[in-house]
Amino acid sequence: MAKEKKKHTVQYDRWGYFFIAPFFIVYTIFSLIPLLTTLGNSFFENYRVGLMTVGPDWIGLENFKEVLDVSEENNIIKYTGNTIIMWVLGFIPQIVISLILSVWFTDTGLRLKFQQFFKTIIYMPNLIMASAFAMLFFTLFSDNGPMNSIFMSLGWTQEPIRFLVSTGWARTLVAAMNFLMWYGNTTILLMAGIMGIDESLFEAARIDGASPLGIFFKITMPLLLPIFVYVLITSMIGGIQMFDVPQILTNGTGQPNRTTMTIIMYLNNHLFSKNYGMAGAVSFLTFIVTAILSAIVYSSTMKQYSNANGRR
Repeated sequence: MAKEKKKHTVQYDRWGYFFIAPFFIVYTIFSLIPLLTTLGNSFFENYRVGLMTVGPDWIGLENFKEVLDVSEENNIIKYTGNTIIMWVLGFIPQIVISLILSVWFTDTGLRLKFQQFFKTIIYMPNLIMASAFAMLFFTLFSDNGPMNSIFMSLGWTQEPIRFLVSTGWARTLVAAMNFLMWYGNTTILLMAGIMGIDESLFEAARIDGASPLGIFFKITMPLLLPIFVYVLITSMIGGIQMFDVPQILTNGTGQPNRTTMTIIMYLNNHLFSKNYGMAGAVSFLTFIVTAILSAIVYSSTMKQYSNANGRR
């Protein structure tokens, strides 16, 4: 009796692991292992004084206690507050302007002319290096810079405004640079989200007599919420990682009185002094703060999105 030939079948589900394996390999090598190494360094006293190296000596949670000690002038809570304030000052106008522009550019009823030209213009600042932006603003708003010359020639002020010595002005300049660099990118992302909404929904709302504001708040924003949450979380992560603009604008000092010192600038100071234990503690706390804030934003906003879909 002839043996029945076994049917050869291809297990396509196994190929999925093959295709996702590169991501996990790269993530493990370049993200997970460095993260665990950083956490390990945070439990040791390990720094250099001149040519002498101290440690690594096990000290447990002492680095975390020192970083979180609010009685000390240098603590991560103070610099976290600075970072969040400057991010919020830049993000609010960024998201407002981006929403307005994205709605205008995607509204077929307006028939705006030269759309491609304006889209290119608003995205161009995103292509400029942050260091170039910071040097430009440093030159424009210095004590003897063009802005002070203009204000004095117009009679708006009798003396030069010391923008970089005032806490409010310094934070505003950092926020303005972040706004100019990223509002174009945010506009493109929101436009992509709006263009993914079925046009028939807008047409039906217009036929029913809905106002433009009613269409925006009742149709556009609820359906755009997933993209909006993505923009919010990525912008927040970028804000927490803010470094190059205030670093160059204040020459790494965070002046005035360290009110523009961000978390990453604080971390960079420890790395520059080769205090790897403190740097590890700051890095891991920054990771924790970023994860907690991202989880809060995602859960609160997506809960509203789920409730809105459930009511339909």
